[in-house]
Amino acid sequence: MLGIGRKVPRRVGLLGGSFNPAHPGHRHISLEALKRLDLDAIWWLVSPQNPLKERRGMAPFARRLAAAAALAAHPRLAVLDVEARLGTRYTVDTLKLLRRRFPHVHFVWLMGADILVELRRWRRWPAIFESVPVAVFARPTYCHRALAEIAAHRFRRHRVPPGAARLLADMAPPAWTFLPVRLDWRSATEIRSQAAPRRRAAQRRRS
Repeated sequence: MLGIGRKVPRRVGLLGGSFNPAHPGHRHISLEALKRLDLDAIWWLVSPQNPLKERRGMAPFARRLAAAAALAAHPRLAVLDVEARLGTRYTVDTLKLLRRRFPHVHFVWLMGADILVELRRWRRWPAIFESVPVAVFARPTYCHRALAEIAAHRFRRHRVPPGAARLLADMAPPAWTFLPVRLDWRSATEIRSQAAPRRRAAQRRRS
């Protein structure tokens, strides 16, 4: 069953992305979500190829999936190849099929504030808010921009205060919250930029 097993949790947070590479910031958000949203599990949905990102510089899918699984290392964090199995490219389609496949699961879509800033570029992004509750986590330098974005304004009447976030999974969408968690400065872009000089130096040594 999509690599999930027979016993499916009731309240599940979904964290999608390229995970290129997975890093401790993903784990930080996931553990905060378990605690603050009273979830049973978090599913990392590793995307075979983000439609908004270039293939160049994207590590092979199997490598990203394995690295994410090694980093997660927690009994309530599951790393899944759901989009590869379902054949979906866009989050809105993935959510539709997951909700159909697991009608009794209460899903919450998780994202960092940096993703909320770029959400206007996603296909049918309002349908994401209308499909499942959404939790947005603070990210360095993005918080003010995120809350000024079109998504935050469009659904401002449906914003849930952080103090009520534990109830979010049981709320009918649209419902979303912004959580001012401890800021984590790590990002996949930064990790790749730091790794590039090391790779070039290693190549020079081998040549």
